[in-house]
Amino acid sequence: MVAQVLDGTLVASKLDAETAERCSHLTARRVQPGLAAVLVGDNPASRTYVASKARACARLGLRSEVIALPSATTTAELVALVATLNARADMHGILVQMPLPAQIDAQAVIQAIDPAKDVDGFHPVNVGRLALKQDGFVPCTPAGVMALLDYYDLPARGRRAVVLGRSAIVGLPLSLLLLHRDATVTVCHSRTADLAAAARSADILIAAIGRTALVTEDFVRPGATVIDVGINRVTTREEVAAYFGDDPARLADIEKKGYTLIGDVHPRQAAARAGQVTPVPGGVGPLTIAMLMRNTTLAAERACRQ
Repeated sequence: MVAQVLDGTLVASKLDAETAERCSHLTARRVQPGLAAVLVGDNPASRTYVASKARACARLGLRSEVIALPSATTTAELVALVATLNARADMHGILVQMPLPAQIDAQAVIQAIDPAKDVDGFHPVNVGRLALKQDGFVPCTPAGVMALLDYYDLPARGRRAVVLGRSAIVGLPLSLLLLHRDATVTVCHSRTADLAAAARSADILIAAIGRTALVTEDFVRPGATVIDVGINRVTTREEVAAYFGDDPARLADIEKKGYTLIGDVHPRQAAARAGQVTPVPGGVGPLTIAMLMRNTTLAAERACRQ
């Protein structure tokens, strides 16, 4: 069996086209969706993520404002900044890039964001709305996974879904979204006994547990849909050989950048057993940003109706 590759970049481009059209309608009404991205400290990965989001805004017709704060910023200072952004009519979405420095109370910051501008979908109000199947903002990565399943006509209804990981960012909201689609959902975590056996029961297997290539062939039921949410790095030619064989593109990454990206799923072993798989990169990642743009545009549309 050779698994079908689910192309997240393709699906994201179609979602982006819809978002750009919605932005143009808003702009014609003299409203440009605005996203404020707050970056605290000098985490290289966070800088890269924020820059990619700013580029997406420029490409689709949204306005972005990146606010960089020093690593020594306090919780009170960050909450005060959020209050200022809450009051700005030109900023429809507020994103505080995680992780934050250790001295900052991340939950206090999240709860300070106006739920109507919480385009990450992390505020307790939006989490509650999701749990109750009410209108709100859905976290971007889980929303992207559901969009991918929809595009490839892979229904959740009546199927057994296993989510590896219970984080508030991915695992928990994704389990709720699948449950709302009438899937039978099992959520696994670090304390789950016989994780591989639980995973093998899945028609839809979501890996979001943060461990490089954890999901081997023992985890995958033949023909299952395997969605890889993980983003990890491998840095040696030996690791590339173990996970990717003699893939020249991966070896070129090692030579050029010193690393190549891999998810929580062993790419060769999963592809040999699954019916569908997502690649890393090019799978869920582009959809996360596409959904952030979509949420920000939706926030602007809702503000116009008030």
